[in-house]
Amino acid sequence: MDLRIRHAARRVRQANARRRPGLTRVAAAFIDSTATPARGDAARMGNAAGDRDELRLFQSGEHACGYWDGRTARDLVLDPLDPHLRDWYPYALASGFRRSGDLVYRPHCAGCRVCVPVRVDVAHFVPDRSQRRCLARNAGVTMRVCPAERTDEHLALYRRYLVARHAGGGMDGHGGLEFDQFLVGNWSNTRFLELRDAAPHAPGPLLAVAVTDVVDDALSAVYTFFDPDLAARGLGTLAVLRQLEWARREARDFLYLGYWLQGHPKMDYKRRFRPMQGFDGRAWRALEAAP
Repeated sequence: MDLRIRHAARRVRQANARRRPGLTRVAAAFIDSTATPARGDAARMGNAAGDRDELRLFQSGEHACGYWDGRTARDLVLDPLDPHLRDWYPYALASGFRRSGDLVYRPHCAGCRVCVPVRVDVAHFVPDRSQRRCLARNAGVTMRVCPAERTDEHLALYRRYLVARHAGGGMDGHGGLEFDQFLVGNWSNTRFLELRDAAPHAPGPLLAVAVTDVVDDALSAVYTFFDPDLAARGLGTLAVLRQLEWARREARDFLYLGYWLQGHPKMDYKRRFRPMQGFDGRAWRALEAAP
């Protein structure tokens, strides 16, 4: 994994971009209070301390697992102050990392490898029967790709979703600042995919927003929120299907779906988007079809 990014580094460093990404207070506090330089194989994506072709890795302190109650977790975090983090990002995605706000991270828990980075092979994706029913049920839904700029409408839907789906989880009190810090990075090429019911003379009701990062060969599904009163319409599934449509239209190879956790009630659905590949720490390999 580290070699893959290291070998791409020289090309990145010679790119035209000379950005110094800003760092939100949340990301800065996370690094300052919990992270230490990673050691061993994960210490650097290179070996020589003075080599400009390296990207530092940090290992977070232990924190509550975001997926399983009663468990603790740790993460590897790419240096959020690196001025070329945007250029590193495609190689990080291809090495099992994902973005949250300004942080690019990958689970690195002692004794646990449940979180499997997954991506869908866009060109060969074929919806299954259930997904075709979802598309038919929502045939009148329009999609629009727009800049990642929060509106009052976005925030209202986001807050309703968190209260209904994650009550008591620490996110249900999020406001505009937390929305921006969690979903929109200062350096990332991010878009909002809006899904709306069709209306004759104006934008219809907002049903869902799929926060999506765009890189040269792929899209990455960062987070999706939708109208919790319309869960029976399968809006989460619809959002992934529309992201796949978007990726195929632009001839992108993959849609990254973050982490799949076998048996997890909120994550196991990802197996149904086939053909799916999982990253085992060294290479992407085909995952067996879900039953």
